[in-house]
Amino acid sequence: MVGVSDGQTSAQAPAAARTRVGRPLLSLALASMMDDVHAHSGAVYLVAPGEPVLEMAVMAGLPRAFAAPWERVGLSAPVPVAEAVRERRLVWVGGEEEMARRYPRIAVVLPYPFALAALPVATASTAFGAVFVTWPGSHPPELSDRERENLTAACDRLAMRLERALEESRPLLPEPDLLGVPPVGGAAGTLGSVEAARMVARLPYGLCSLDLHGRISFANAAAAELIGVPVSRLLGTQLWASVPWLNDPVYEDRYRAALMSQHTTSFVALRPPGDWLSFRMYPSTTGLSVRVTRARAVAEMNRAGPQPGDTPSRLVTISQVLTLAGALTEAVGVQDVVQLVADEIAPAVGSQALVVLGTRAGRLHVLGHRGYPDAHTVERFDGLPLAEPTPGTHALNTGQPAFFDSQEQLERLYPSRHATPDGFAAWAYLPLIASGRPVGTCVLAYAEPHQFPADERTVLTSLGGLIAQALERALLYDAKHRLAHGLQAALLPHSLPTLPGIDAAARYLPATQGMDIGGDFYDLVPTQGVAAAVIGDVQGHNVTAAGLMGQIRTAVRAYTTVGQTPAEVMGSTNRLLIDLGADLFASCLYLRLDPARGRAVMARAGHPPPLLRRPDGRVRVLDLAGGPLLGIDGSAVYPTTEVDLAPGSVLALYTDGLIESPGVDIEDALASLGKRLAEAGELPLDELADHLVEHGTAGRERLDDVALLLLRARETG
Repeated sequence: MVGVSDGQTSAQAPAAARTRVGRPLLSLALASMMDDVHAHSGAVYLVAPGEPVLEMAVMAGLPRAFAAPWERVGLSAPVPVAEAVRERRLVWVGGEEEMARRYPRIAVVLPYPFALAALPVATASTAFGAVFVTWPGSHPPELSDRERENLTAACDRLAMRLERALEESRPLLPEPDLLGVPPVGGAAGTLGSVEAARMVARLPYGLCSLDLHGRISFANAAAAELIGVPVSRLLGTQLWASVPWLNDPVYEDRYRAALMSQHTTSFVALRPPGDWLSFRMYPSTTGLSVRVTRARAVAEMNRAGPQPGDTPSRLVTISQVLTLAGALTEAVGVQDVVQLVADEIAPAVGSQALVVLGTRAGRLHVLGHRGYPDAHTVERFDGLPLAEPTPGTHALNTGQPAFFDSQEQLERLYPSRHATPDGFAAWAYLPLIASGRPVGTCVLAYAEPHQFPADERTVLTSLGGLIAQALERALLYDAKHRLAHGLQAALLPHSLPTLPGIDAAARYLPATQGMDIGGDFYDLVPTQGVAAAVIGDVQGHNVTAAGLMGQIRTAVRAYTTVGQTPAEVMGSTNRLLIDLGADLFASCLYLRLDPARGRAVMARAGHPPPLLRRPDGRVRVLDLAGGPLLGIDGSAVYPTTEVDLAPGSVLALYTDGLIESPGVDIEDALASLGKRLAEAGELPLDELADHLVEHGTAGRERLDDVALLLLRARETG
């Protein structure tokens, strides 16, 4: 989730649920809630009007800049406040490790020890928003019953007040954030305060007092001398903003770490040309005390300090970029990228709609869009020549971003937009450049005129680069996926032939890891008076395995057609695989079916045993004699077994992907498959196939492909 914050603490509460009351409803409720459970910071979010977005209405205990990436949060975003609203429950994160495991995007930006609870603010019929509160890292790993009850009751009371105010049509007014009152620089007029100031002035080391925003409210003469900046220039500023050699995000991060964790933090910094200073920060809920001393022990360390001319960088901007970078690593295909931008980036920057454009054969191609009431508004740009003078093509051709604060500004530069209004009032066109070449354009649209200050343009342009990298990977993935899907479809039978006395159904599922292509195969071959069925599994799930699978399937079909027995088909296929010089092995199960006689002859090469469901509903595992995997031993012999196949019997042939799962005993998995076959064996064959596959693969990632072939004997007339 990425947002742009100007650092203001004035309320940005959504206009929708604002309820005018005689006092600040949200601030008071949040302050009371934090006091009841001794929380360190917190915030109230309200659902934005007409959008699936949570907007921060008021924050307490810490500067709003700490939560800048989450000022606007999509309801589908993987963050605690959104999860609390979606699931209508309290979400508890007990510490730094749990945050990193469950919400890695937050942990990247705030890698500090703290605990967090998020709760919905909702009645039975309406979700108004959410609340989060945090505690320092010293909080126990579990939320106490008292804390849970107090938080839940407080959120319920707030929801009822919001509902009552909404029924009475009382709009909510903006409310200021709640921060601790910083100490005043200078003496307060009492003898004790005067003496304290004199004492501090006499100390040989530097002392500074920072408020919660990191601004200096007091500094003694020793601190000014060590830092090299007069006290008058330090007061009211942030160290990393007023002291050039401290203008490094690493040092600001120590201040953030101290406030978030309420633990003492420290760092050393090089004051040019060669003086090392130690800064030790002692936090409280009202600010920080900083002790500054010389750090002679590190003077000889070969550590590069900030170099003159280094470009200052804002930690908030870095936080935003890190958050999005973590999110984009989860995007796989192009539509994943579009959805992620729609769910997280657009809400964070206040955009109400977006389009992602690509290029193909010299023309624009709409890769995806969200937020447009009329899809035709966007889709008519699909296929537009890149030479056409539009802001989208210009950004893609030149690699330069374009920002339009209003419709008048856009139409002044592109008069043709008069004829194609999209209903929005401001736009950001971000070129997507990856590996030095344009891969597309991201268009963010705003419902109202929108100013784009320089810092926001910088952030949006940076985001465009991250989106471009994700889009480039996604385009490559989608291309590989289409290739894999086409190859797999070409190698497996398009349909199963109709056989006398045999009904058949088959299913194939690729592994969920890799290229969605594998070496599992099946086939049904009609021959004179009888039929042959085969199922097998070539080692691996990649293009090589798929190609070898196609050769094996073709060989089995050819050997069957020329009339070889099951044992001969297996032996011939084994020798062929060895002659091909492939480094891969294959398991295989081959059947010669004779429904007229109610018999089946089978040969097995290292393949899982088939299941036979008899007409009376009993299921038996056919533990057939067999030979080694194909491709190992050219002289291997594959014995055959003849089994009864009475009308109504069902044979289930499958590959190991259907029954193998990490941590599950193979015998238990096979018994479970047999039980499902026994219970559902009377279903029509297609329904039975779906039933077995769904239950066999539900709730887990498939590390291997799955193939299933069902054969049911019927009366022959």
